[in-house]
Amino acid sequence: MKTIEKYVFGSFMSSFVLAFLVLSFVLTIGLLVQIVGYIMDGVPMSLVGEFCAVSLPETLQWSMPLALLVSSILVFSRMSADSEIAAMRACGINLISVMKYPILFGVLCTALGFFVNNEVVPRGHEVRRTLKTKVSVKTGLSVLEPGRVIDDFPKLKLYFARKEGNWLYDLVVIDYSSDNVERMITADKALVTQMNTDINLELYHMTVDPVDEKHRTIARANRFVYTLKDVIKNSRYTKRVKDFRTVEMLAKIKELKATIAHGEKLFGKDDPRVDIARKELSSHRVEFSKRFVFAMASICFVLIGIPLGIRSQRKESSIGMAISLAVSLGYYVVVILMLSCEEMYLIFPHVLIWLPVLVCFVLATMFTRKHL
Repeated sequence: MKTIEKYVFGSFMSSFVLAFLVLSFVLTIGLLVQIVGYIMDGVPMSLVGEFCAVSLPETLQWSMPLALLVSSILVFSRMSADSEIAAMRACGINLISVMKYPILFGVLCTALGFFVNNEVVPRGHEVRRTLKTKVSVKTGLSVLEPGRVIDDFPKLKLYFARKEGNWLYDLVVIDYSSDNVERMITADKALVTQMNTDINLELYHMTVDPVDEKHRTIARANRFVYTLKDVIKNSRYTKRVKDFRTVEMLAKIKELKATIAHGEKLFGKDDPRVDIARKELSSHRVEFSKRFVFAMASICFVLIGIPLGIRSQRKESSIGMAISLAVSLGYYVVVILMLSCEEMYLIFPHVLIWLPVLVCFVLATMFTRKHL
């Protein structure tokens, strides 16, 4: 490695490390608050450690590409503003030779992104969801978040506005433990305890609708102990599309294709059952493509960040940050838009999701040729 190449790559790496640490900290603030809350709630440290191990790597899919973009733009914009780029050209130095090590590092980060997005992140989704069942057995709902519908238990759904220890406030429970009746329970507050596979709810100012199979009426009470039978007996977890790793995803896509082909022969192409299978196939394809597009952001941001940095001549810090924000926002907006259309298979969202990658390569080629 020549001296000038060492100088450029050293500046690039120092900026990357600093940007990566700052972005990683910002992206994990919510996670750190959640972890501290778990510790204060008395969650065993072994489970907290497992939660951290599966959650922290997920930030890499965001922090690594953004750090590469910021460092590319800031380093090369500073060199352009200080006339270092002009001096290199005057000395006959090809800018490709200066750019090659940052680009190679971007390729390395892309390869790491492929692995993280296809193997680590899906495993994290699965472990984190199954972890809620483990933790609920040991600490009685302490890691479940207030303010959202919780459906991690096989025989009930619940919602509560806030919690203090094992006290839940503004509680709503949908009980599916009986095959013949579905109950809705509401209470101003409830003390939750566990007895083997049952959950006991000591309810205050409660209503239940209906009472049971024989009494299909609404009951009200100031205090009532309600037992949900065997709601945590089945702790097995059914995988979702985000939980499939590479081999599993490819096998699932192949299975869905075979199902569609078989369904078209039996029922015809316009049958609703075939349409449902097509939507499921589209969702799996979009999820699989998304992982690769997120990984490709690393090399895309380096390729487009370097020539964009060279173009900004003054106030390189503020301009560089503005350009970084615009590029990353445009890239991820298209990805998120395609994710929202994942079941609209007629527009091929799993293909259109690659549009930002194509645009970045085209723009990088155009801008780089102007500076050679």
